[in-house]
Amino acid sequence: MPKFAANLSLLFSEVPFLDRFEAAQAAGFSAVEIQFPYEHAVGEIKKRLKQHRLELVLHNLPAGDWAAGERGIACHPGRRDEFRKSVAMAVAYARELGVRQLNCLAGIPPEDVAVDTAYAVLRENLRHAADILSADGIRLLIEPINTHDVPGFFLCHSAQAVALIKACEHDNIFLQYDVYHMQRMEGDLANTLSRHLPYLGHIQIADNPGRHEPGSGEINYPFLFAHLDRIGYQGWIGCEYLPKVTTLASLDWFAPYCRPHSAGNHEATGGARRMPS
Repeated sequence: MPKFAANLSLLFSEVPFLDRFEAAQAAGFSAVEIQFPYEHAVGEIKKRLKQHRLELVLHNLPAGDWAAGERGIACHPGRRDEFRKSVAMAVAYARELGVRQLNCLAGIPPEDVAVDTAYAVLRENLRHAADILSADGIRLLIEPINTHDVPGFFLCHSAQAVALIKACEHDNIFLQYDVYHMQRMEGDLANTLSRHLPYLGHIQIADNPGRHEPGSGEINYPFLFAHLDRIGYQGWIGCEYLPKVTTLASLDWFAPYCRPHSAGNHEATGGARRMPS
């Protein structure tokens, strides 16, 4: 059966960030992921994880000035030092929080940078990051992003990402496959997942159009989840979507996969869900 992690950067936004851990546990999740945890003290996050018996399975490396539209700096020739500092910060958080996978966003290269140059810089930075992470037993992930939502993003197809992983010649780099992004860029989801299974480190989900919850759009998620079981995918599936109304209203699809955490929690079929007061 697939195992799901709630993305606390997008889900449970009805409550403040540090209250989302309780909300995720109450809704039946045993694991969470975070896009960028760095605005919060690592001790506060660690406290919530322990209190609500949650595993943090993933967060991203710092990705530049997100508010200004940056989506990663790994392919920027003039920002190697900044990238290396971002790796150090991410590893420091991961050590404290028990995170075993970190995602690196390639970014949007400057207009005056040639494709070959951006590629060489990205490969060099990935090798550096993978070396640092491997010392702590942490995997490095790379994620293709669709260029409809993020025009100019350097890494935008799954085959391109796998070719880059091979070119890095490092056994600590894996693919983060976001179903929503790859549906928009290439489709053929089941065959692509099967083909790239040896490289799959993490999967994220949202439906298309709109990047909303499974069942809201064109992707046949029950088939896809069963397919992942059939091909033997053992990793986590991150729920990185934008609820159409509220988070709790968006979780009907999750009921067949939900596991209770302790006596007194809701039943595995969904049961009564609650938000922290």
